Amino acid sequence: MTTFIAVLYIISFALFIYGLMGLTGPRTAVRGNWIAAIGMGIAVIATLLTPGMSNWLLIALGVAIGVVVGVPSARKVKMTAMPQMVALFNGVGGGAVALIAWVEFRTTEGYAHEPAYVAIASLFAAIVGSVSFWGSNIAFGKLQELISGRPITLGKLQQPVNALVLIAAIVFAVVIAVGGDAELLMIGLLLAAGVLGVVVVLPIGGADMPVVISLLNALTGLSAAAMGLALDNTALIVAGMIVGASGSILTNLMAKAMNRSIPAIVAGGFGGGTAVASSGSGEVRPVRSTSASDTAIQMAYANKVVVVPGYGMAVAQAQHVVREMAKLLEAKGITVAYAIHPVAGRMPGHMNVLLAEADVPYEQLKEMDEINSEFAQTDVALVIGANDVTNPAAETDPGSPIYGMPILKVNHSRSVIVLKRSMSSGFAGIDNELFYDAKTSMLFGDAKSSVGEIVEELKAL
Repeated sequence: MTTFIAVLYIISFALFIYGLMGLTGPRTAVRGNWIAAIGMGIAVIATLLTPGMSNWLLIALGVAIGVVVGVPSARKVKMTAMPQMVALFNGVGGGAVALIAWVEFRTTEGYAHEPAYVAIASLFAAIVGSVSFWGSNIAFGKLQELISGRPITLGKLQQPVNALVLIAAIVFAVVIAVGGDAELLMIGLLLAAGVLGVVVVLPIGGADMPVVISLLNALTGLSAAAMGLALDNTALIVAGMIVGASGSILTNLMAKAMNRSIPAIVAGGFGGGTAVASSGSGEVRPVRSTSASDTAIQMAYANKVVVVPGYGMAVAQAQHVVREMAKLLEAKGITVAYAIHPVAGRMPGHMNVLLAEADVPYEQLKEMDEINSEFAQTDVALVIGANDVTNPAAETDPGSPIYGMPILKVNHSRSVIVLKRSMSSGFAGIDNELFYDAKTSMLFGDAKSSVGEIVEELKAL
């Protein structure tokens, strides 16, 4: 039986890796998810076959509750709410690890007679899992707008408080590791780690939230791997390390895409509010408005059109009508591409997921480094709800909070049309200098309705 269980675990984490490979593109992502899910199912079966497994009623009850809560939630959630759902589900994983560590503490009477590595790994998992759980809940609250998206800080006390809470969690862990078996010690550790998760994420603004989600996901994976080491569970170790490693790589790539270091993000972000569209002197600056008819005519006579999607497209659920517009342009012999900024939207790959849902060909999705060199040859750049990631101030204004952040250089296009509801700012809370460029025209209104009007005009041409 032991050999059989080991074989099942090997099969399961082989499927994890193979499934992860499928996530490299929209065409294979669904299949990759299914393959990884099958691997997880095999891992669960292998765990249930472990000798000494009992409490079948509680296990069945837990599985039933998870299915009843998870499946309807995943099926009914709107794409606009997907980032906060990812944050919430990720937090649940970290919370589960923290609770398992607590159970391990209780069943071993404070890790008495357990090897040192078991206590260390379990305590590490408890701290990181609790940080991930509470931090993810704060991220969920910010994304759901239950909490202000602006940084909520303690001012000069922020970093000392962060350090104090971290030291408290470590002190509790050290006392337990050297022999402390009082239940209050573990409760204190979990509470200190939970407070740490809250005070670290609260000061991070909306502009940095995609990186935060990725970072917390990586932390959950690392905590799961540590708990797997403590429990001698191969599948948990491998799955946790895959999540931890991939999440860490993604976090680093996204931080680089924003020209920000991970420590700087954790120390406190920017953004999260609205600002009046005005110049630094307080004077309202004029912008040029356009209509759906003029936009359709301009694109119909273009050779190349680049669509730049952002969170505004997600809110309006405009991806399908955007795809319909692109088909009409392509039928007229016009080249259409989509410019994807790594942090557009509210979670990693947000725009890719939305456009894949609308069956946009994968080869038309251009990453920032690839598309930036093409804007100079672009006749019309159609910006749909993207704000900070197209702001030229990132290159021209050293005093801007986004200065140095790589952007999509849509201002190099021959013409720019921006679809927005109003002149409100993005997550960074600053004006977008692109709106006032002489080459830019603003088409105000709901993105889905505006693109729908453009589609009708294109059909009439």
